[in-house]
Amino acid sequence: MSDGKRASEAPWIRTRLRTAPGAASALAVLVLVTAFLAAAFPRAVDAYETKGLRHDITTAPPSRSVVEIARPQPGLELPQEQREAATRSDELARVGGKLLKALPAPLRADTSSVAYGVRTTKAVVATEPWLPRPDAVPPRLSYAAQSGLEEHATLVAGAWPATPAEVTEKSGAVQGVVTEETASLLKVKIGATIALPASLRKTVTVTITGIIAPRDPLGSYWSADPLMRSPSLVPDPGSPFPVFFWTGTVLLAKDAGPVLLGTAAEPALYWRVPPDATALTGPDGSRLRAAVATLESGPGLLKVREIAGGTAVVGTGLGHLVEANARMRDAISPVIAVAALGIGSVAAVVLLMTGALVAGRRRAELALIRSRGGSLRGIGGRLLAETAVTVLPATALGLLLATLLVGEGRWWPGALAAAGVGLLVCVALPLRTTLQHIRPVLGTPREDMVSARPSRRRTVVELTLLVLAVAAVTALRRRGTSTEGGTDLLVSAAPVLVALIAALVLVRLHPLPLRLATRPMARLRGAIGFLSLARAGRSSAGGALPLLALLLALATAAFGGSVVAGIGDARDDAALASVGADARISGRSERTTLPEDLVRTVSGLDGVRNAAPVRVEYGIALPKPASDAAADGDGGKGTGSGTGAAAATDSRVAALVGVDPASYARAARAAGLPEFPDERLRPGGAVARTTGSGFDRVLPAIASPGVAARLGKEPRAIETLSGNFSVRVVGTTERAAAVSPTDFLIVDSRSLERGAPTTLLLTGTPDPGKLRAAVAKGGEKYAVQLRSEERARYVDTPMQAGAERIYLTAVAAGAGYALLAVLLSLLQTAPERKTLLARLRTMGLTTAQGRRLLAFEAMPQAVLAAGGGLFTGWAAIALLSPGIDLVPLALAGVAGSDTSPVTLRTDLWSLGLPAAGVVVLTAAVAGVQAWWASRRGSITELRAGDSR
Repeated sequence: MSDGKRASEAPWIRTRLRTAPGAASALAVLVLVTAFLAAAFPRAVDAYETKGLRHDITTAPPSRSVVEIARPQPGLELPQEQREAATRSDELARVGGKLLKALPAPLRADTSSVAYGVRTTKAVVATEPWLPRPDAVPPRLSYAAQSGLEEHATLVAGAWPATPAEVTEKSGAVQGVVTEETASLLKVKIGATIALPASLRKTVTVTITGIIAPRDPLGSYWSADPLMRSPSLVPDPGSPFPVFFWTGTVLLAKDAGPVLLGTAAEPALYWRVPPDATALTGPDGSRLRAAVATLESGPGLLKVREIAGGTAVVGTGLGHLVEANARMRDAISPVIAVAALGIGSVAAVVLLMTGALVAGRRRAELALIRSRGGSLRGIGGRLLAETAVTVLPATALGLLLATLLVGEGRWWPGALAAAGVGLLVCVALPLRTTLQHIRPVLGTPREDMVSARPSRRRTVVELTLLVLAVAAVTALRRRGTSTEGGTDLLVSAAPVLVALIAALVLVRLHPLPLRLATRPMARLRGAIGFLSLARAGRSSAGGALPLLALLLALATAAFGGSVVAGIGDARDDAALASVGADARISGRSERTTLPEDLVRTVSGLDGVRNAAPVRVEYGIALPKPASDAAADGDGGKGTGSGTGAAAATDSRVAALVGVDPASYARAARAAGLPEFPDERLRPGGAVARTTGSGFDRVLPAIASPGVAARLGKEPRAIETLSGNFSVRVVGTTERAAAVSPTDFLIVDSRSLERGAPTTLLLTGTPDPGKLRAAVAKGGEKYAVQLRSEERARYVDTPMQAGAERIYLTAVAAGAGYALLAVLLSLLQTAPERKTLLARLRTMGLTTAQGRRLLAFEAMPQAVLAAGGGLFTGWAAIALLSPGIDLVPLALAGVAGSDTSPVTLRTDLWSLGLPAAGVVVLTAAVAGVQAWWASRRGSITELRAGDSR
């Protein structure tokens, strides 16, 4: 039986594939693309998480990423020979080898940069008279005998340090070298000697034999302890006055470690192990964090002490780096899950639509087989085999392409996702087709949406989905996308549930406008309008599945586009908040003023449309809050005369901003800031008394809402370096172009006793080279900041870039699936349209009328889907924006960036363009179908007995 069954199935499959190669190829292409996207998503997530983890470790300062194992000098109770043997390079290398083998997985060492040796932990005062003393304080030097010096440095002058005789604790002289930077800043020359105080004798003479240059100055060998590479000018912690002294490191020969045991500089043995991030993957983050924790205070530390000594300790900042990476990943993952669930839902619905299309096309064929005694099992088995022959190779090819094209990642999540796509098609398509023939049917029943009424079971399902959608949206708005337990799928599915509810509502409401539009059309003389609306009501293209696919696709595209646009807008706003204008010139110190010649020269450069001189003074002490701080006003809009109803600021200081009102208003307007009421700062404005001296002078001021509430309506005395005066708040504004703090006072600089500008805000596109050249003529005490360069600081980390690419793909995929859903819905009713045109042409319908009929018939569904998609996308963004913070995607990782919440913003392009594409594609497909139907004869479409 089985052999005969297989023999009978093979011709069936070949016959079907040869009969409809176009349909089989289209299905294979759809499955290939969907399987590729499904397999590529988890691999893309793994890839950007892997790159992000490696990036965070490799770009972190070595002082944070290096794992350092250190132990104090051997105990004084030990024999001298044993103490000296523990500090020699051979013994240190032996212990270091064992330590590398003892590192817990997945932590691995970069063996090329491993360093070990003996160093002093307490800086020693160097009393040589030729050493520099900035504040008459002698420098303090550290000494280290570190391995691998010749491999990691180049000899610039002199000779390498050597140990002609065996160095012991009692040796009186050793050789050392310093780096070029140390030699330059500390005035060290070849042949110089430095006295190192010792406990068993007077001193140890350290002779400088050479000057070296690091081969990789930023590598872990030199930057784990930056003083080895570069000296530093540090403040004296024991002095009551601000005095500074130099500190640096002298590098001894690698076998000179025993001599440090005789000093009082508290020598210590150490092994520095830089991590090798090349083999780490994103999922290794949690294991790596656990490995570092066990080394610092766990079983790993006990093993280290067995190897290096019972007093060994492990110190590293690697755990904090991995933890920060995990926080970033946990913040991004829920936002990515929203896109993944949206695109996955759209793809699943489109695949189900494909099954519906196949079922509709083959209904008559399978009904005939069923009426002649075919069993459901036999029909389903044939359809399954026929589908599997096409789908499984396409699924495997999609998985292969995702594996080859998408970066490194785990194989099995992508394989499971691709297998899920293949399984869905192989099961859903035969199942959907077979279930229609549980009972033999004699003809095709008429499906009229206008007269159909939903069942009670459907109503219960829809109400359940509505409750889930409301719960998901409420949870997302309250607690956001991130949860302590990981990604909440219900919360991440909120946009999908919103689109699902919108689709169900539109399907229920769809008959109402059809009924209203059909009545006036029936009274017109032409039949085209009435026929098109009647056909639109009966067409299966207006069913729930096509509408659901379109709304899901359009909502996903709008949501993804809003995320991408929100990221860009947040970075633009952060760059503007940092610079204040297109370009900014200010002194390197807060009190440096700009000369008039510099202001005039820069203002005349090509491309400068406006120059606003500003005087900024930070740290202005504010008076105590006024009793009438809650007086009525303009509420921070800058248009009223009061102080606003905002709460008084808790800060006791604010920034004073002296401006030229006219030019500053133009700068604020160009920067997109709230309208600045400059007329109130001019003479004759809201405050007339600007003459006098000291606190008798009352200056009008525009303040931030918090400062305005603190100062109240009456004049308040202010003490500044620009002069003493009183201010009366005449207006408020939320932001100021020149300062980043949220508490500020803006006054007319011409009313200040000392109003010379400290900052110049430029609007326009001046040439950066010419601008810097003009500023450089004034000296090195002036700095130039460009908004474009500040914007470039927000370069995506691999994790941010990967997440942003996923959202761009979501926008493109959502738009593509929306258009595909339109095409499938129109193809599903194409045979009916051909038959309708053929019959109407026998009744005198012209070709032009036929084309208009098909276009008008398709337009109600297209307009309904496009309008519903616009509303659903807008509603999803409006409902979900309070719970989604884009800071991890937009600004995380940039020092000094504004970390206030970044919410979703509606992007008109991603909202309107796919919706317009749906309408245009519908009209185009309907026109092509009408043109093609008019070129063919009516004989084929008007066969006797055709139920269409």
